[in-house]
Amino acid sequence: MEGKVDRICAFIRSKVEKAGADGVVVGVSGGVDSALVAALCSKALGKENVYGLILPERPTTPEDALGDAREVASLFCGKVREIDFTGVYGAFAAAMPDYAEGAMIPNGNLRARIRMCVLYYYANKLGLLVAGTGDKSEIALGYFTKHGDGACDFLPIGDLYKIEVKEMARFLGVPAQVVEKKPSPGLWVGHTAEGELGLDYGAIDALLRAVDEGEPVAEAAERAGIKKESAQKVSKMNEASAHKRAMPEICWLG
Repeated sequence: MEGKVDRICAFIRSKVEKAGADGVVVGVSGGVDSALVAALCSKALGKENVYGLILPERPTTPEDALGDAREVASLFCGKVREIDFTGVYGAFAAAMPDYAEGAMIPNGNLRARIRMCVLYYYANKLGLLVAGTGDKSEIALGYFTKHGDGACDFLPIGDLYKIEVKEMARFLGVPAQVVEKKPSPGLWVGHTAEGELGLDYGAIDALLRAVDEGEPVAEAAERAGIKKESAQKVSKMNEASAHKRAMPEICWLG
């Protein structure tokens, strides 16, 4: 574990030095991914060079998540700013004639993109890089908002599956309640990743490892005791989200 931590920390330092940046900004949500990224950046750059932004929105941000975000930020971020963007989201909703209260996915993605705007405002203003908080499992599933939480300058934990994220977070002293809680993107009230996906991350990671290694998903599912329908869902999500992991295509005319 220590070797992996050292490699990630060296990567973080390299990205910041090459960019001539003064540090990083991290969106601290109270979840394990952002907590681990904050911990790694603090170890790599020094706590004083990590700016934590806590960005709640009512009513989608639970009080326990807000409390966890504050605790994580106090541990690993030298500078912290908490900005409630409920009013900003409301202004967007009021400005759009076709806004629909029940459109969960578009509305959730709007929240993620507003957070991204705030992160980049502070990054631009203070000469920082935005440290992404996506892990390998979420990236492979496309389980992030394009131009929202998927927007960043580099991905420190992008090669760690969710189970590995939890292991490293424990190793680096992330609070236990943050490590053990059910992952939630916080895009709507009561939103949990495993609830939306219909699988726990142990099963998801087993299937994604199989995809990564070129093994047929059906065989991996059978070996792991996972239902065929669930395996197919994971495989389809991986295929359907390929556009999220690629730069926009150019129509070359030459």
